[in-house]
Amino acid sequence: MTDLHLGPVRLAQLGAYIREQRQNAQYSLRQLASVSGVSNPYLSQIERGLRKPSADVLQQLAKALQISAETLYVRAGLLDGEQGAADAPSEASEEPAGRAERTEVLAAIAADPQLTPRQKSALREIYLSLRGQEGSD
Repeated sequence: MTDLHLGPVRLAQLGAYIREQRQNAQYSLRQLASVSGVSNPYLSQIERGLRKPSADVLQQLAKALQISAETLYVRAGLLDGEQGAADAPSEASEEPAGRAERTEVLAAIAADPQLTPRQKSALREIYLSLRGQEGSD
């Protein structure tokens, strides 16, 4: 499931991580809101763990903070961080460019606002199964 089903603890951890990244980038809350295009009150609520950000908002924040959107997707529950562990044998044999491609495709699926959570999950599963069979062709 790629829907944002975050419990209060995980939501608070995501908010704290975003705050930490903002502080590392030496942005005030207002500055990050301005650079990312996310409203100041909404960003404040995300950092305090009161709101669940969408994939689009996470992508905007990642871009503004110059960090990996995938990292935020995993922390937000959009991408399953354990999925990579299940694919470790094929991923370990992939070239770094192959891993980057895989990450970009998964992030694009997660961020697409026109796909339902069920469609995102199905696309992700199909893509990962095809990538797992890549070497056997």
